[in-house]
Amino acid sequence: MQIQDLPYPDPGVPDARSGPRFLWWLFRNQLDGQLKSLAWGLLHFLSVSALPFCVGVAVQAVVDRSGEQLALAGGLLLLCCAGNALGDTFLHRTAVTNWITAAARVQQVLARKAAQLGSALTRRVAAGEVVAVSTGDVEKIGWFVEAWSRFMAAALTLVLVTIGLVVYQPALGVIVAVGLPVLAIAVLPLLPRATRRADFQREKAGRATELASDTVAGLRVLRGIGGEELFLDRYRSASQEVRHAAVRSARMWALISAIQVLMPGLLLIAVVWYGVHLARQGRVTIGELVTVYSSIMILTYPLRHFEEIAMAYSFSRPSARRAARVLALERPTNIEGSREAADLPSGDLYDPATGLLAPSGRLTAVVCGDPDAAGRLAERLGGHATQEGTSVLLGGVPLDELPLDRARTAVLVQDKDPVLLSGTLRELLDVPRSGAVDAEQALAAAQCEDVLAALSQGSLDTDDPMEVRVTERGRSLSGGQRQRLALARSLITDPEVLVLDEPTSAVDSHTEARIARGVQNLRRGRTTVVFTSSPLLLDRAERVVLVHEGKVAATGVHRELVHGEPRYRAVVTRETEEEETAPRDEAPKYPSAPKGLSELNELGELDELDELDELDELKELEEIEESA
Repeated sequence: MQIQDLPYPDPGVPDARSGPRFLWWLFRNQLDGQLKSLAWGLLHFLSVSALPFCVGVAVQAVVDRSGEQLALAGGLLLLCCAGNALGDTFLHRTAVTNWITAAARVQQVLARKAAQLGSALTRRVAAGEVVAVSTGDVEKIGWFVEAWSRFMAAALTLVLVTIGLVVYQPALGVIVAVGLPVLAIAVLPLLPRATRRADFQREKAGRATELASDTVAGLRVLRGIGGEELFLDRYRSASQEVRHAAVRSARMWALISAIQVLMPGLLLIAVVWYGVHLARQGRVTIGELVTVYSSIMILTYPLRHFEEIAMAYSFSRPSARRAARVLALERPTNIEGSREAADLPSGDLYDPATGLLAPSGRLTAVVCGDPDAAGRLAERLGGHATQEGTSVLLGGVPLDELPLDRARTAVLVQDKDPVLLSGTLRELLDVPRSGAVDAEQALAAAQCEDVLAALSQGSLDTDDPMEVRVTERGRSLSGGQRQRLALARSLITDPEVLVLDEPTSAVDSHTEARIARGVQNLRRGRTTVVFTSSPLLLDRAERVVLVHEGKVAATGVHRELVHGEPRYRAVVTRETEEEETAPRDEAPKYPSAPKGLSELNELGELDELDELDELDELKELEEIEESA
């Protein structure tokens, strides 16, 4: 696999049982690149390690005054230098390729997992941890995969050179053969402590990343309540903890590096001392002594890769463990009963767990007093349940028995906090769709006229609002504008079933009434489920369902339920228990209800409403208020 071939057509199914198993899975999938790197690494390291032998031959040739030996030494040096240059070049090339392709494979499987789980991912794993895994952890994992082949090449080189020294000069070779394994394992007692410190550092860094992500996401709210300095102090404290942990980890790795320098130096002193003793006795020649001495000097280079692989593994193991934890998350599915359907299922949407029924082709509103429970139920209706349980049925077909792509084509869920990706508005609305709804219709139904006008006025490059860039997460827009654009994006897909979780929580009452009418008209004949407690949306719904403590407690239409079901009225009107037991003629109005016509007339605001549709909306709102 080459870099230009990325992304992978199929990154494979990762072994997410543990961090080491995940690393081993990556290594097996990179086997071709690992073997290439190993081959070029052997050429590079052996060429470097052969240089002392060439120097020894040259020195002995000068001592013996032999021109032929000197010419042979020169030829060998030239050959070694060529092998060194060639091996080093392609070792670097293959190593970087292994790093990038391994990181790309990890990112692809993480992206695929995120697509499978949807918003359920952040319900089960902290958003900061997901960010840490997909950024810094990917780099650490790629480093270990890349370093492994170079380490194996260095280890094989040490074995071959040691054998060669024993054969070339047994007296000195034995000392090297005994000393090199000691050098290789000298740092092993320190590795567990270094690994623990590295794990602790990564844990602190993950928490700091999570805090930063949450702070940035809620910056607008923090500014509104004056909490910027409070959270900034918290992040400063978290970053200082990361710094202290990094310093403690660096101290341990500095000690390991010092030992890696000290031990070869001691071996070199021992070999030189004993070699000089043997040279005085005439048992070794000057050239042999120079060869052994130079070999030990050169061997410190491949020995450094022992330290590198230890560092790479220590840093990549917690990263691999976190990646495996994310990749081990599964979408609850009935694997045994999975089926391949030629056509998308259609019909009523039914949840056996709660008893919720959304009839086909109708607008159903769901009222749930617990917003978190409403969010989980919305995910269940889309086939994205976070826990095992009875599957939701669409036309009698269990959603978790459908392939994921078919389930998502059939049912689209827009959660209460949808994300807008950066790009032009045209790109934002360029999503898979049925073709029955165009961008103009979706934007009109979502009441995005003022959003388009604001985008046009705020752009100096173009007057076409569809070509204006929307910043990351739509941060340049207000909450209501972001919500309406997200609603338009959902409407343009025109799915068989559309599930909306609080789609108008950030807009004003007048806009909310228009959106309710627009969604009702645009989705006529399609199944739509809206989770809301807004009387404006509820009054437009053809069927209203009250879910209480995880079960359907009542069904009907809004005006019937608000009069006849106290639990429904308590959720919709935000009544307290005391208010609920008070006489109906003393019951308070909606805290969030809009001004009635009489109140607007007294305030002199009625003159400003010169459009007939706005008057109709206000009359409708007043009727809803009075009916409650």
